[in-house]
Amino acid sequence: MQKVSEGKLLTVAGFAWLFDALDVGLLSFIIAALKSEWQLNTVQMGWLGSISSIGMAVGALFFGILADRIGRRDVLVLTLLLFSIGSGISVLATSFTIFAIIRFFVGAGLGGELPVASTLVSESVAPEKRGRIVVLLESFWAGGWICAALIAYFIIPRFGWRVAALGTALTAVYALYIRWQIHEPVTVAKSERPTLLQNIRAVWSAPYTKATLMLWLLWFAVVFSYYGMFLWLPSVLVLKGYSLLNSFGYVLAMTLAQLPGYFTAAWLIEKWGRKWVLIVYLLGTALSAYYFGHAASLGNLLVSGALLSFFDLGAWGALYAYSPEQYPTAIRGTGTGMAAAFGRIGGIVGPLLVGYLLTAQVSVNAIFAIFTGAIIIGILAVALLGEETRGRVLA
Repeated sequence: MQKVSEGKLLTVAGFAWLFDALDVGLLSFIIAALKSEWQLNTVQMGWLGSISSIGMAVGALFFGILADRIGRRDVLVLTLLLFSIGSGISVLATSFTIFAIIRFFVGAGLGGELPVASTLVSESVAPEKRGRIVVLLESFWAGGWICAALIAYFIIPRFGWRVAALGTALTAVYALYIRWQIHEPVTVAKSERPTLLQNIRAVWSAPYTKATLMLWLLWFAVVFSYYGMFLWLPSVLVLKGYSLLNSFGYVLAMTLAQLPGYFTAAWLIEKWGRKWVLIVYLLGTALSAYYFGHAASLGNLLVSGALLSFFDLGAWGALYAYSPEQYPTAIRGTGTGMAAAFGRIGGIVGPLLVGYLLTAQVSVNAIFAIFTGAIIIGILAVALLGEETRGRVLA
């Protein structure tokens, strides 16, 4: 079978990742726009963020397991089709309930695509380049968020959120392109494939218990804080007194810092190793979150928000490089998918928690202090339970 070059694989899988980020990023701006259009309260706004994470949890678990059964590539195509078609249908929603139901299925596609794509790329590149390539794959997420911020700033105020969301449906065409451009990295004979229950038991068996516990704690902390903070960024700025248009512009400025965050993490991950990059970038995330919550002036908001984007997204890149390296081939998709699915529970709780706390008139300072504490738990999980996997050969 023809071997796909690393550059081509990175580009093809990366654009799938970019489209996922475009959808998630647009959702944060759409929620802010729907607040006035549908007269949503803060609890309903939180549910719109959390319902996507419920779908992502289901998708990460289901499609992660399916990837070990039918292959990474075909599952990648299937998940991309699911989320892109769902995004297109969402423009027809006329109420909060209908939009929330559609967002569940969109989330399932998103949640399945991300761990499957990182597993596919991890298995396709040399060990000495793997960490850097996977972090660069994750850097496409920043490109998607920047595109989302640009679309939100220039399109939503003038043409409405439906026009902005419709563009994500066009990514369905890209799924067909992926089907013919990349090959399955690992072929396992049917007789050698473990059953579903065997895979799930193996993830928590003695050789992998410590790694699995570490990953589940880490994923929960990272996803809980990320979705709790970033899905609310435009709305938090509006709550702080800035106009909808200005808040979109300020989030765009903060989002630009994601790219250098990814690129520095990609450069350091093969020098420092996975553990140290995760610890340093998560520590930077925790400090930035604390100062963002306490920022009183626009200048402090922009600086702390940019640092939050820089460190948090760099940590995400390292997380996706680190996770598949914990397991052997037969259970790699299952192990990574189960960790991501557990993390998505944090993505459900985070946005909801913000909505309920704001309704209870809890300060933004206190809310971001909670996220700071969650990130510290993730740091401790890596420091105390994680093993360095730099250079590990994936069988």
